[in-house]
Amino acid sequence: MKRARGLFLAPVFILACSSAAPDIVVAPPKASASSEEKPTEARKKLLPYPDNHRDEAIADELFGTKVKDPYRWLEDASKEPVKAWSEQQDKLARATLAAYPERDAIAKRLTELLYVDALSAPRKRGSRIFYSRRHADKEKSIVYVKQGEKGAEKVLFDPNSWSTDSSVSLGTWVPSWDGKKVAYAVKKNNSDEATLKVIDVETMKDSEVDVIEGAKYAQPSWTPRGDGFYYTWLPTDPAIKPDQRPGFAEVRFHKLGDKPEKDELVHEKTGDPTKFIGGDLTKDGKLFFLSIDSGWTSNDLFVRDGADRKAKWTKLSTPAVAHYRAEGHKGVIYLMTDWQAERWRIFKVDPKKPDAKDWVEIVPQHPTATMDGFSIIGGKLAIAYLDKAQSRIELRDLDGKSPMPVDLGGVGSVTGLVGLPDESEAYLGFESFTAPLEIRKFSVKDGKSTLYSKTNIPIDASKFSTEQVEYKSKDGTVVTMFVVGAKDAKKDGENKVYLYGYGGFQVNLTPSFYATLYPWLERGGLLAIPNLRGGAEYGEAWHQAGMKLKKQNVFDDFIGAARFLIDKKYTKPEKLVIAGASNGGLLVGAAMTQAPELFAGVVCGVPLLDMVRYHTFGSGRTWIAEYGSSDNEAEFKALYGYSPYHHVNDNVRYPAMLMLAADSDDRVDPLHARKFSAAVQDATSGGPVLLRIEKNSGHGGADQRKAEVQKGADRLAFAWAVTEPAK
Repeated sequence: MKRARGLFLAPVFILACSSAAPDIVVAPPKASASSEEKPTEARKKLLPYPDNHRDEAIADELFGTKVKDPYRWLEDASKEPVKAWSEQQDKLARATLAAYPERDAIAKRLTELLYVDALSAPRKRGSRIFYSRRHADKEKSIVYVKQGEKGAEKVLFDPNSWSTDSSVSLGTWVPSWDGKKVAYAVKKNNSDEATLKVIDVETMKDSEVDVIEGAKYAQPSWTPRGDGFYYTWLPTDPAIKPDQRPGFAEVRFHKLGDKPEKDELVHEKTGDPTKFIGGDLTKDGKLFFLSIDSGWTSNDLFVRDGADRKAKWTKLSTPAVAHYRAEGHKGVIYLMTDWQAERWRIFKVDPKKPDAKDWVEIVPQHPTATMDGFSIIGGKLAIAYLDKAQSRIELRDLDGKSPMPVDLGGVGSVTGLVGLPDESEAYLGFESFTAPLEIRKFSVKDGKSTLYSKTNIPIDASKFSTEQVEYKSKDGTVVTMFVVGAKDAKKDGENKVYLYGYGGFQVNLTPSFYATLYPWLERGGLLAIPNLRGGAEYGEAWHQAGMKLKKQNVFDDFIGAARFLIDKKYTKPEKLVIAGASNGGLLVGAAMTQAPELFAGVVCGVPLLDMVRYHTFGSGRTWIAEYGSSDNEAEFKALYGYSPYHHVNDNVRYPAMLMLAADSDDRVDPLHARKFSAAVQDATSGGPVLLRIEKNSGHGGADQRKAEVQKGADRLAFAWAVTEPAK
């Protein structure tokens, strides 16, 4: 099943747009105020922050606990005072960042690293081939199509030309199986909200009728004939509160040429804003799957005859709380599940015998590795595994027998499998910390792969190496961590370390190539990435050990990683910077409030930080299954117990902080970044505390290379400066 919804953001190395630095210049301070001084006195020795209007009278009482919220006035971005305050914060942040001595050199190097050519894996549909290409002289990727391998290359989508300010972006794009049409999403400011359109590939003209609003979670699934597609629709009625909107999602069928308001209802709204709903039709059209997801904790899976849109639904999932992901081929269901198997297994299911007692296990749970997904390619099962957070691919017959490994060409991460159930050739993306993305072509007949394309980036990878270490968290749990750096790096406590984490929503952090971190590595810095609980590198039990009432485990794992790096002489607190975005922003916010003495700096991107009120804004209710809700007493106590915003204490020397927010973030409301930044500015005896606000940018940042360069330069210059010895 497709899963393209939710909170998680790819690692913090996804970057966003920047405008030119303002005229004022403020030198980065290193001084600290006395711990006896009051907040209003301490902050005078720091940057000239705007007045944050702290109001101690604002509070709620929840389950007998008084919960203060002194910066609640910053929640509403539509108010003029909030706009003015945000503008001042951003101006101050950019001026401060522009003054860092390494910034221009880092920006120059990032330009060399990011303005390169890159090619995606091709998708074959009918007689046509579709693919995207990033050009060294373009800001955004361009989608191309050609007629067969030797056909002439034609531009299908060029988002570079869609707006004068580059604020219009391409979202998902899905060709029909015959390659004649493509359904694609258009997004403003690279936000999640989208409009779905349809283009005729032969004429290169958009349909004037097939234009669907409310396509935030659309993910079109075409019929075999290409006469229409299924999709998830959200109402756009402004009277519906954003936090309630997911509960109004419907699965619909759109017939090409019909007005969207006539689209057939396939499954009605759930009425529950904590759930996702989506459908997927198999390529042969014989089976239609419908999944109703309770966040990332479990889902209910249904199936019906794909040729009959009036057919009744049959439930596939068991009464147990588990995950179920299905593929269909020639009328047979292949079901991957963690039901009674935390590292997942695969069953073969007859749609006419849907009860679990009739399922036939064809691929059992692996004794050590975690199944990470599967596809049916060329009449084979192509199964992805994670073994100590590193990828491997295995091919099996459809009865689960005759396992055969796929040659990946090295140790690293597979970024996707692209192939068709009835064709033997397929493609996969592969990369590691020291090897840029390459696309490999492989055959399911023998598992051998050959290089199809490679991203050529001007680095000398031979100078760097990766080691995987193990350490114990607070409760004794063993956690693995990747450490990347120069081969000749010494363990003398003097290395600058950039410690990145995520820890949630089943997101796996595996070896990937981050060009935006190479200026850090080339200057002698180290990169450390632990596999925290909350991810799924080690199965669903690993995920659940970092959820809800157990969320503190994630923070303990991350703080444990910092202590390990310090104890083993990789670094020391004065040279350690932590970073995270989205759920990872919550992670570093919790770490800096729980153990501020361990870190010199914090890079916090598009975060959740007020965990008492998070579920009442944006898409927050869809994450209750992961975090819990302050409406529940036990969950409130856990949330309030670690909520970073509520644990900022006066006259503590917090690490320097760079907060990265996006003004058009419609996933995690930027109110979290505003309120937390104000709280730390008023409380800390350290600094600086900078709030950089990306304009015309969504949760994932802007999709322009100049944006990546500017934000990357700010982030790394900040991290480098705050880990330099005071002069």
